[in-house]
Amino acid sequence: MEINLNESRQVVQQARAKAIQLNVNVNIAILDTGGHLKTFERMDDAFLGSMDIAIKKAKTASLFRTSSENVGEYLKPEAGTYGMVNTNNGLVGFAGGLPILKDKRIIGYIGVSGGAVSEDLQIATAGAEIFNQN
Repeated sequence: MEINLNESRQVVQQARAKAIQLNVNVNIAILDTGGHLKTFERMDDAFLGSMDIAIKKAKTASLFRTSSENVGEYLKPEAGTYGMVNTNNGLVGFAGGLPILKDKRIIGYIGVSGGAVSEDLQIATAGAEIFNQN
């Protein structure tokens, strides 16, 4: 199962709503399960430099099928995985990249950048959890 265009737009809409609630302008990237860009939104006044970061957070999550923050644990110098951050055309190991689940299966990935790391995570979480709200 892979995220379709309509679903990816729903994820972006939910994430954008959270960003508006937090009063932060962000870039939101949605990737399919193959790690390819499906949908991208740059909110007005979002930092241009955060565009690549949003995509790479989602890409990092897709490469390891977990949050970008979890991958970050292996990127720390004390983890002993020197140089891993430079693999795969660059990894981003801080919060804001998450798998998107539907019926307990990964259908895509979201990456958010432009706010504080904690804000990016809240926004990404709001988008990623749209299909698992009961």
